[in-house]
Amino acid sequence: MTQTDPTAASGTAEATAVTASTVTRAEFCVIACAEAWRGAGEILASPMGTVPAIAARLAKLTFSPDLLLTDGEALLIGDVPAVGAPSGVTEGWLPYRKHLTMAMGGRRHVMMGASQIDRFGNQNISCIGDWERPKRQLLGVRGAPVNTLNNPVSYWIPRHSTRVFVEKVDMISGVGYDSAAAAGPSAARFHDLRRVVSDLGVFDFATPDHAMRLVSLHPGVTLDQVREATGFALSIPDEIPYTREPTADELRLIRDVVDPRGLRDREVRS
Repeated sequence: MTQTDPTAASGTAEATAVTASTVTRAEFCVIACAEAWRGAGEILASPMGTVPAIAARLAKLTFSPDLLLTDGEALLIGDVPAVGAPSGVTEGWLPYRKHLTMAMGGRRHVMMGASQIDRFGNQNISCIGDWERPKRQLLGVRGAPVNTLNNPVSYWIPRHSTRVFVEKVDMISGVGYDSAAAAGPSAARFHDLRRVVSDLGVFDFATPDHAMRLVSLHPGVTLDQVREATGFALSIPDEIPYTREPTADELRLIRDVVDPRGLRDREVRS
C-alpha cells in the first residue's frame, strides 16, 4: 500500500493548485465535504456543523451552482452569505412541514454528525450504552432514520477516534448498509450513504459488502494514525491518495468570502 502525491490526486485543472503547506487541515476538510455536493443539481444541501456549512457554500459558489441553501430556519436563500452572517436575498419559504415533505421525497443531501459510526455506516446520535439505562443521553434519533432511508447522506466527524468509529453502535439512529439490507427492499431502495469526512481523511462504502473504505488521507496524516483511531478494520486500497488541495480561487473563497472569521479552525485543529 502506497500513498500517492497529493497534487496527482487533485483531479482538477480549474485553477492552479496551491501548495499543501499553505493549506490548513480545516481547509482540506472543507474541500472534502464540498466534494459531497459536486454536480448535485437542484437539491437542498443540509449541512450540520461549521465545516459542512462552509463546504456547502463553497460548492454553490463553484462546481454546484444549482444547490439550494437555507438560512437554517425557514427560508430558502438566494445569495451565499458568510457563515454566521444574515442572508440578504430570500428565494422561498421552507417551513418545517415543507422541509419534512422534501426529506421524504429525497430532494436533499444532508451531511450529519455522528456520536458513533460503524463499519457499515450505522450512526448513533441517541445514547451511549444500553438504551434502557444509557451512560449518556444524547440528541435522540431525530430525523436520522428518514434522512438515511430517503436521501443521499454523508457524515462529518471533526474528531476521529475509536470512541466514534466503533465496531458496533450502541443504538442505530441513521441506518447503515447492513441494517437497510436486513430490513428489505423498502428500506434499501433509496438508501445512499455517500461519504464520511473526518479530520483525518475521507471514507466511503464502495466495497462489495458496503464496509467502510479509506478513500484519501488529509496531507500530514498517516495510515497508521487512521488505523489507530478506528475501532474496526477498514478496507484499504492498494494506493492511497491525499485529499485534493483547494485551488487558489477556492482558498480565496473559503478565507475571504465564506468564512472570513476563521470559524473552521475552531472545529478542526491544525
